[in-house]
Amino acid sequence: MRFAQEPAAILAQLDELRAADAPTHGGHVLSYVYDTGLAELDELAAAAIRAVQPVNGLDPTTFTSVAVMEREVVAFARDLLHGDAEVVGSVTTGGTESCLLAVKTARDVWAAGSGSAGSTTRPRLLAPVTVHAAFQKAAHYFGLVLDLVPVLPDGRVDADVIIERMGPDVALVVVSAPSYPHAALDPITPVAAAAAERGIACHVDACIGGLVLPFWPDLPAWDFRVPGVTSISADFHKFGYAPKGVSVLLTRGRDRQRAQYFATTRWPGYPVVNPTILGSKSAGALAAAWAITKALGRDGFGELAASCHRSTASLVGLVEGIPGLRVVGSPVGPLLAVAADATAPTDQQVDPHHWADQARAHGWHLQLQPGLTQSDGTTQPHTTHLTITPVTESVLPELSAALVASADEVRGVPRVDPGQVLAALPPGLADAPLDAEGALGVLRAIGLVSDGGGLPDRMAPLLALVQALPAPLTERLLTELVARTFE
Repeated sequence: MRFAQEPAAILAQLDELRAADAPTHGGHVLSYVYDTGLAELDELAAAAIRAVQPVNGLDPTTFTSVAVMEREVVAFARDLLHGDAEVVGSVTTGGTESCLLAVKTARDVWAAGSGSAGSTTRPRLLAPVTVHAAFQKAAHYFGLVLDLVPVLPDGRVDADVIIERMGPDVALVVVSAPSYPHAALDPITPVAAAAAERGIACHVDACIGGLVLPFWPDLPAWDFRVPGVTSISADFHKFGYAPKGVSVLLTRGRDRQRAQYFATTRWPGYPVVNPTILGSKSAGALAAAWAITKALGRDGFGELAASCHRSTASLVGLVEGIPGLRVVGSPVGPLLAVAADATAPTDQQVDPHHWADQARAHGWHLQLQPGLTQSDGTTQPHTTHLTITPVTESVLPELSAALVASADEVRGVPRVDPGQVLAALPPGLADAPLDAEGALGVLRAIGLVSDGGGLPDRMAPLLALVQALPAPLTERLLTELVARTFE
């Protein structure tokens, strides 16, 4: 067969496209990617993916390798998280799918309960405001009322406040190990105990921490050792070091876990029985995760976690020593949030978003997080997020120097004034729905989209806009921004 383009030319084009990406190896991106620094592990993962490239993960009775690999990946996670024989699980395509399935299962179990028979009440999902946004998506998709509890200035949530809001309409309470924005370990033991006493399911979102916190020193119990924990999500494509996307959802009790499934024979095709949202799916990430667990074993994961712990401690100390910056709370796990030190003189303060933009100019990618006004009127500050991986230790001197230099270069520069950003917006913007062209016009007016395409070099103005505008309007503009990026 004659190809439209030669394979070598196509791969050359792909190399050119990839050259414009943020670097996925070498520790310069402190979010999104989880790099061990071990080239042989990457090669093993790639070989495992290639070995199962034609396999359809839809049917483990036809492709029996899928069942074996999934069984062994689930068993590895269950053992690590102190699950007993009553804990069963599924491999999903990522943390979002794990979270969606936990919520869907809880909704269906709640709806089948005697307390809700014939009721028109919508079930409620109860969680701290710092719970991952995937749970907001799940509530939206599955029709639950989202009840988000404000957190304290250090990112922690008061267990008593969560417990006070429990009621018969709560289908699921979610706590995090740790929360992504501030790396706070939620009060899992008291919340799970109170939930169990009231017959409410309790999910621990350990998507980011599930495969590293088991090796973190001096932590209280947070996994299946805690009575009342109903399910746990943990991502193998984070600190399991597998390619995107592979996660596990572990559930205590087979009968409960079966509510996760969708099955139908009511069509003229093959019987459909799916434990996950996807039907047909690649087995590649699963195979990579399976291979990595075999190669590293429990001890190997422990060694990599120890590296993350050393680097995290070093960076927390470094940031605390930079005038004008502070670490938010007491981070648990290999991640942290950095805010401006409001106690410093104005000319000595460092805006964390300017700091992140400046670090990017030095070749280091940090993640900007907007501030948030909570339902009780208190405000969480805008921050910059860092996720630390095993490779960080090998670049710690260069990273530390860049973080200090970036702070020095923007110290005293005031935060982007949301008023200036808002002044560029057309009058009456919030009064009518925006269509695609209208939203594009707004993005152009504030300089976030140019006729030549591409995103601005500095993200601080965008984050100021996110915090200043009403959430529905911001979400509409960001939808247009991302959609136009793809177009």
